[in-house]
Amino acid sequence: MDKSRYDNRSDQWRKRQGAQRRRARLIAAIPKRLVFVTVAAAAAFVAQFAVQHSESSPDLHVSNWIGRTPEPIAGVASVIDGDTIEIHGQRIRFNGIDAPESAQQCDDAKGVRYRCGAKAAAALDGFLAASRPVTCTFIAWDRYNRFVSDCRRADGASVAAWMVENGYALDWPKYSGGAYAAQQAKAEAAKVGLWVGQFQLPWEWRAGYGDNARPAVSQSLGIVGRQVAQLFLPAAAEMLADQLVRRGSMVSQ
Repeated sequence: MDKSRYDNRSDQWRKRQGAQRRRARLIAAIPKRLVFVTVAAAAAFVAQFAVQHSESSPDLHVSNWIGRTPEPIAGVASVIDGDTIEIHGQRIRFNGIDAPESAQQCDDAKGVRYRCGAKAAAALDGFLAASRPVTCTFIAWDRYNRFVSDCRRADGASVAAWMVENGYALDWPKYSGGAYAAQQAKAEAAKVGLWVGQFQLPWEWRAGYGDNARPAVSQSLGIVGRQVAQLFLPAAAEMLADQLVRRGSMVSQ
């Protein structure tokens, strides 16, 4: 091999090795706290955006980006309201349906006010008690950190379908895509549950009563922020080191 070509390749190899060593030293010298704070701040901004917009777009919930899909939850359920239960300390929201809120009232066939939200919860409790345990398959997390899922009794009966078919809840096309439209049509034709009288759509009722009708939202993003930062911290340090190496090379030239 020509000596000049050999020397040229040798020089290129030494330059690459020198750049790699400088990059390694720079990564080690970068204050990790500075990089962590920068990345965590960006992560917190993204997480806050997701929390604020997750009601209109449930897939934006940060918990849906991080970690594996949770396993189904099975057990004896405690009823929170007509579309929410709790198993092993985890709140579970039925996917695709909406039931009257606990404080919501409706009119019966005679125009007499009654607590339709409480009645829906009682009906759900009785339905679940008839065939335990209930098993809920994960769909997504909502903005209230509830496990949105499809739930079935031990005998395989769909909880959401039964609630809609018996008039205790409504098909929620925004999230169901009309999955329970047939059950709702049957309930309306039979004038059972809510359909016996007059009622306000639960999502419209909540909009009228504001945050007083909504479950408490956890604003703690510390764990999420740390998880996102841990994902991006090594890459951020590497990127910063590359920039410093390039600037050093430009100065030396």
